[in-house]
Amino acid sequence: MTRHTPPPPAAGCRNAPVLKQRGQHEVFCGLTGIIWLHRKMQDAFFLVVGSRTCAHLLQSAAGVMIFAEPRFGTAILEETDLAGLADAQEELEAQVERLLERRGDIRQLFLVGSCPSEVIKLDLARAAERLSARHAPRVRVLNYSGSGIETTFTEGEDACLAAMVPALPATDRRQLMLVGALPDVVEDQALDLLAQMGITDVTVLPARHADSDVAVGPNTVFALTQPFLGGTHAALERRGARHIPAPFPFGEEGTTAWLRAVAREFGVDPARFDAVTDAPRARARHAVAKATETLNGKSVFFFPDSQLEVPLARFLTRECGMEALEVGTPYLHKGVVGAELDLLAEGTALSEGQDVDLQLDRCRAARPDLTVCGLGLANPLEAEGLTTKWAIELVFTPVHFYEQAGDLAGLFSRPLRRRAALKLEAAE
Repeated sequence: MTRHTPPPPAAGCRNAPVLKQRGQHEVFCGLTGIIWLHRKMQDAFFLVVGSRTCAHLLQSAAGVMIFAEPRFGTAILEETDLAGLADAQEELEAQVERLLERRGDIRQLFLVGSCPSEVIKLDLARAAERLSARHAPRVRVLNYSGSGIETTFTEGEDACLAAMVPALPATDRRQLMLVGALPDVVEDQALDLLAQMGITDVTVLPARHADSDVAVGPNTVFALTQPFLGGTHAALERRGARHIPAPFPFGEEGTTAWLRAVAREFGVDPARFDAVTDAPRARARHAVAKATETLNGKSVFFFPDSQLEVPLARFLTRECGMEALEVGTPYLHKGVVGAELDLLAEGTALSEGQDVDLQLDRCRAARPDLTVCGLGLANPLEAEGLTTKWAIELVFTPVHFYEQAGDLAGLFSRPLRRRAALKLEAAE
């Protein structure tokens, strides 16, 4: 079994030139974030103010059974609402009243804007403020935009968490805040590692329950677990919290660097850090090595989609031996991914934004072994003989921290193994 050893830190590409394009772009709606957020926040409800198309999208993405009662729904804007012939604001508030009367388990309600509600300029902020005052303290009502007009799909989570920050109570206590929605099992792994190091005053945003003791203040330091939380990052800094810059916890190297940055902030003894991390680091390296046999020496091309592209490129190039031909991302927020850029090899081609036709031309010319892209591009590229990986799968699958490092690598190796098997069958 071959084992890939990450190269030493290169000069990095934090200050490298970035190709910036603003043209036709391929995006997936920010409403999609509700699918993982409603599972995370167990007493929250997400009410999308939108069209029947919005409702169909959520039902399809979530795979909700007809007899289930999920914690999201759609307040349908009818033709009379869109034409300004009805008082949509009044009808929305009546819908909320009926919902809260029927669902006594709701402690946090999000009014989620969509393309239709934004087009008609429906003031959801005013509605949320009025409803929150009416139903406090039992229910807190907030609003954010999940519109896909100009945003990429992970920005739905960013907008949701950023909307929560101003409503958090103030605190002066010294604490760590983990920011970003993770599957419960992954979050528990992270909290356990931190507890073993002696870091126990930890809060999580978003919390699983609305009554969790989540507060923020000038002695709060926060570590992001997702690279698409630029708006939440800014909102927390406005509340006086301080960011701990670090690579993201993808793979053995990224997880160790993320934990080390937090440990350094809290004065954890290096010997204790090694004692806590040595065993899971070894497991992660061993798990990644299995996928590396397939990935080592292969090339990868990233279309901009989830904002995970820069950390994933670092993981694939440094831990799996791949070559990144182009790393495209919707936004390149150096305050968030700067530590990742420092680890990417000097000369890595970076692009921000998208003119999809021009990027398709570059991809076809490069003929990468693996193309990471959105659902809308995957099938056409597969038909042209390119091997693809759906970017959205990387958000829905547990991939953070040590115990998921092998699963993360496997998401990229499987399409290549499948392509090789199909070629073998065709040859026979």
